[in-house]
Amino acid sequence: MKSHCPRIGLALGSGSARGWSHIGVIRVLEQAGIQPDIVCGTSIGAMVGAAYAAGEMERFEAWVRQLRWQAVMGFLDLKMGGGLMAGGKLVEFFRSRFDDRGIEQLPKAFGCVATDLSTGREIWLREGSVVDSVRASIALPGIFIPALLDGRLLVDGGLVNPVPVSLCRAMGADIVIAVDLNWDLVGRRYRQPSAPETEAMPAGNGRIESFLSRFRSARPATNEAEAAPAVPSMLEVLATSLNIMQVRITQSRLAGEPADVLIRPRLSDIAITDFHRAAVSIEEGVRAAEHALPMIREVLG
Repeated sequence: MKSHCPRIGLALGSGSARGWSHIGVIRVLEQAGIQPDIVCGTSIGAMVGAAYAAGEMERFEAWVRQLRWQAVMGFLDLKMGGGLMAGGKLVEFFRSRFDDRGIEQLPKAFGCVATDLSTGREIWLREGSVVDSVRASIALPGIFIPALLDGRLLVDGGLVNPVPVSLCRAMGADIVIAVDLNWDLVGRRYRQPSAPETEAMPAGNGRIESFLSRFRSARPATNEAEAAPAVPSMLEVLATSLNIMQVRITQSRLAGEPADVLIRPRLSDIAITDFHRAAVSIEEGVRAAEHALPMIREVLG
């Protein structure tokens, strides 16, 4: 009688720029000979997960590592209706470089999570365009304009399921390895993202930098202003609030739907828009995954 070979699921959590840490986790798993059969992601986890499921991790990591602040700024297409960014430039960038034959055609089983803005329901995207599904999953409220997909307005899946263990189980995973990017954020003061001083802004992005400057911290208007702490900026309040929400929701979901192994990189010093700091995030993913390897091997038998 043949022994049952357990199907391994990899649940990649939400976390904006902290999501590059998933690349380090995947690299360690592959080097250890651990090949997930099912890959699920929420938000940035959906983006990295899609690249992995498509067999494009090497090319994807090379692109991520060369990202600089001015390149990130180049993807911004500012709007003031439904979100700060339309997301069109980012979507078209991936569509032009990715052979999107549909989720059903990916070498690995893949699914991602979004949230129905009208009903608040958790939406599992397991078929159709990979790029459109990922765009819906990463539609962070207030930042990206909601995505219209199959007649529904969809926003970031992190609102309802920041670490999609349940989706992995539903897709047939016997053992789930999950990555939680946000567990250590509550109680840490949000660090305001800034462009490195050595990097010049690209032509045409002066208006973007001017626009973003409106969201930086200010000091209260009092006679003791110099001694008073800075008043949080709008971006800081939004990011910190989202962090609190995702940490609390993650704790609740994982309590009821626990992973077999939970990998938790320490990423509290990575700001929400620090996409240009990929090397730091990736290396922390490597460290956290290596720390979890003994437990993973024990669970896998």
